[in-house]
Amino acid sequence: MKKIIFLLCFCWCISACKDDSGSNGTPVVSVEAMSVDEGNTTAPLFLNIRLSEESDLPVSITLRTRDGGAKAGEDYEALDDLPVTFAAGTATVQIPVQIYGDEEAEANESFFVEITSATNVIIGQSSTEIVIRNDDSEGGFIPATGYMSPESYPDRELIWSYEFDDDQVLADTWTFETGTGNNGWGNNEWQYYTQNNAYTIDGKLVIEAREEFVGGRNYTSSRMKSANTFDFKYGRVDIRAALPEGQGIWPALWMLGSQFSSVGWPACGEIDIMELLGHQPNKVYGTVHWQSNGQHASYEGSTVLSSGDFTEEFHVFSIEWDENSIRWLLDNNQYHIINTSESQFDELREPFFFIMNVAVGGNWPGAPSSATVFPQRMVVDYVRVFQ
Repeated sequence: MKKIIFLLCFCWCISACKDDSGSNGTPVVSVEAMSVDEGNTTAPLFLNIRLSEESDLPVSITLRTRDGGAKAGEDYEALDDLPVTFAAGTATVQIPVQIYGDEEAEANESFFVEITSATNVIIGQSSTEIVIRNDDSEGGFIPATGYMSPESYPDRELIWSYEFDDDQVLADTWTFETGTGNNGWGNNEWQYYTQNNAYTIDGKLVIEAREEFVGGRNYTSSRMKSANTFDFKYGRVDIRAALPEGQGIWPALWMLGSQFSSVGWPACGEIDIMELLGHQPNKVYGTVHWQSNGQHASYEGSTVLSSGDFTEEFHVFSIEWDENSIRWLLDNNQYHIINTSESQFDELREPFFFIMNVAVGGNWPGAPSSATVFPQRMVVDYVRVFQ
């Protein structure tokens, strides 16, 4: 009996101590289950194809789609034995699949992505369900009214603008950051960022926070930046947007110093054009961060609407930035200013790039509650820079 118990324990230990790789250390490949709002226009869904670990060998697979309730050519773009290759040392590949949106209220539908062959890898789950969520019955989440800023200013020239008229060119200007970042992007945030949560509709950008399980997190959203495609120093910025709400929801329109990759934060400087805490939907903040004597420093201001909240209409969030000061304006009314003429603010006299995101949870807003409704959306009409 002792020998039998010993053998059973020995076998259990070997089984329990295995990692999630296949036999002989061969990685396992899988397609991540995902869900996406249908939308009203054609927009790409980026499938995440993952290896359980990086491989020293090149890995190749083929993918095809299979109809469920969703039909190829009508609801989504079919894949027919599409070859996908992982270079040696690569563990994740994203494959775009077009989702064909419409304005018809209908039930949620799904299709399946199947791995049909594989080289130098073990197939984990051969078929994965992709859910297309109907969103037409909700309707009306884009406000029809709100403040509109002028298209020109005396003694200023429009040097750059993004009007979000075409879904296909988003990736040409904006880089989408993915994953959970370092320590929840430095703030203990709860969401997993993916490109799938950003799309355009009727000439407006929508960044959508959803309650769905992806990458080990229970929420998803998008974070996009103009680094490496557009940065600038000094001028007026106008961003017209309508904001989300709810405990734990944290939308932001902000800028980071272009030296970030070389000097880090806060030495690169940060200018927050707009931040909102979802449990205070009628209040926005404008803040600057910098490094003072080797330590993080910040200066914050805020303003509150006289009536209503920032979900109901579009508002224009602006800064006026020069070598000596930064002014924050809401609908062209100044509510905050900082004098930056001292040498400690030198990082604020360098080029900056844009970031737009909707976080869920984190040190500042706190966790979402059972009363927080999902999805939550930040809608951006335009970004304009004048000098």
